[in-house]
Amino acid sequence: MIATRRIALAAVAGVGLSVWAFPVIWALLTSFKSERDVLAYPPVLVFTPTLDHYREVLFGASSILPNLWSSLVVSTAATVLTLLFAIPAAYALARLRYPGKRASGFYVLATQMLPPVGLIIPYYLALQKVGALDTYTGMTLIYLTFSLPFAIWLMVSYFEDIAFEMEEAALLDRAGRLRALWYVVLPQVRGGIAVTTVFVFLNAWNEFMFAVVLGGNRVRPVTVAMFNFISVEQTQWAKLAAGAIVAMAPVILIGLFAQRHIVKGLTVGAVKGGGRR
Repeated sequence: MIATRRIALAAVAGVGLSVWAFPVIWALLTSFKSERDVLAYPPVLVFTPTLDHYREVLFGASSILPNLWSSLVVSTAATVLTLLFAIPAAYALARLRYPGKRASGFYVLATQMLPPVGLIIPYYLALQKVGALDTYTGMTLIYLTFSLPFAIWLMVSYFEDIAFEMEEAALLDRAGRLRALWYVVLPQVRGGIAVTTVFVFLNAWNEFMFAVVLGGNRVRPVTVAMFNFISVEQTQWAKLAAGAIVAMAPVILIGLFAQRHIVKGLTVGAVKGGGRR
C-alpha cells in the first residue's frame, strides 16, 4: 500500500515537473536552432546547434545587455527598499499592540487586492507631473507599491510563528525593542526573509505592464526589450528564445543559491506550533 502510494505521488510529481519544464526545455532547444529549423513542420528534433542567436542578443545590434542592467537595477532597488519597509511593518502587525492595528492590516490587504491595470494611468500622470517617467527612481517607486503589501503579508506569518517568550526574555534583560528584533527575532525568520526576497525580486524582474508604459529609452527592462524580436511582418523565434533563456538565468541562479533558505522558510510554519497569543 505504501509502495503504491509512493509510486502514485512520484508519478503525479513527475507529470507536474514535466508540465513546468517542457516550455523551458522547448525554449532552450529553440534558442540553439536556426530560423529555418524553428519554422520547420513537423518540428525538427535533430539539428545542428548554433550559438549565433546568443551572440546577437548579447553582443549584436539587438543586444539586451543594457536592458538586463535596467532590470537588475530596478529589481534590486525595489527588493532592498521593500525589505527595509516590510520587515518592521510585518513585525508590528504580528507582534505589537497599537491603536488602529486592524485598520492598518486591512489597508495593506486592500492595496494588495487593487487591480494593477487600474493604476497605470494615475501612476503615469503622477510620474509625468514630477518628471520621473523613464527613470530608475520612478520605476522603483512604482514597483515598491505592489511589492510592499505582498512582502508584508508574506512575512507576517513568519513573525507570528516565533515564540513570544524569547522576545520577552530579551526585553526583560533591557535589550530594547530594536535590539530584540535584530538579535532575537530576525535570526529566527531568516528563511522567511529569503523566501520573501526571492519572490519580490522575481515579481519585479518579470513585471511587464508597468515597465512598458512607465519606461522608455533610458529605462527599458528586459521583459520589454524582448518584444524587439516580435513584429507584424516576422517573429524571430530563435532570438526571442535565446533572450528569454538569458533573462531567466539570473532568477534561476538566485533560486539555486538560496535554495536551502527557501525550503526552510516554506516549511517553517509546518514544524513550529506557533508563538501566537
